[in-house]
Amino acid sequence: MFTILAYFLKALADVLHIVLYTYMLIVIARAILSWVSPDPYNPIVRFLYNATEPALFRIRRLLPFDLGGIDITPMLLILAVIFLDRFIPPTLYTMAAYLSGI
Repeated sequence: MFTILAYFLKALADVLHIVLYTYMLIVIARAILSWVSPDPYNPIVRFLYNATEPALFRIRRLLPFDLGGIDITPMLLILAVIFLDRFIPPTLYTMAAYLSGI
């Protein structure tokens, strides 16, 4: 019984790692797009903005200061995603190893 749960936790950790890494790449693409003036009606540009704006908006709302027009929220979001990617999947792997008795 615990072996099945261990396999589930390993699979969940793998999928979560892929999702977090993909989201980090989306945030990087959005930051690079902010350096040029992309067509706002392009479906790819709209997807990038729709996928990242909710998280970036929350970070911008929490920042109490302005850095003179420099937007550091993508960098802060990338750091948060890296932290989550380095913390949650290894924790799930450790739990899976404990449940499988290794």
